[in-house]
Amino acid sequence: MKIYDFEDLVVWQLARELVKDIYAQFATSKDYGFNNQIQRGVISIMNNIAEGFDRSKNAKDNRQLLSYLNTSYGSCGEEKSMLYVAEDLEYTNAEIAGSLRERCTDLSIKIASFMSRLRNYDNNKTNAK
Repeated sequence: MKIYDFEDLVVWQLARELVKDIYAQFATSKDYGFNNQIQRGVISIMNNIAEGFDRSKNAKDNRQLLSYLNTSYGSCGEEKSMLYVAEDLEYTNAEIAGSLRERCTDLSIKIASFMSRLRNYDNNKTNAK
């Protein structure tokens, strides 16, 4: 199945849901530095998936998309770390922070799996020549 739009990618859809939930969870926080960082991190996950997908549409391989997905993968780790900060500073409780961290972990696993499939596709295409 060929995917034509980043909106069809499951990893982008999950990242979009995570953005909404992170924003909602910390909407009333008065720590603007914290809010800025946790929001920028989660948006980075979603936007790098979209940007990488669209930039690679006319490419002969998936190198550019893989680079952007790698950035998204790293941003999942940053987001998990920020959720520990949120928990430690009592901006949220352990249950909510833990649930959001699990979603970040799940998303990073899905991004890594997607990256692996793209690498395999590129390798098979190269070997078939």
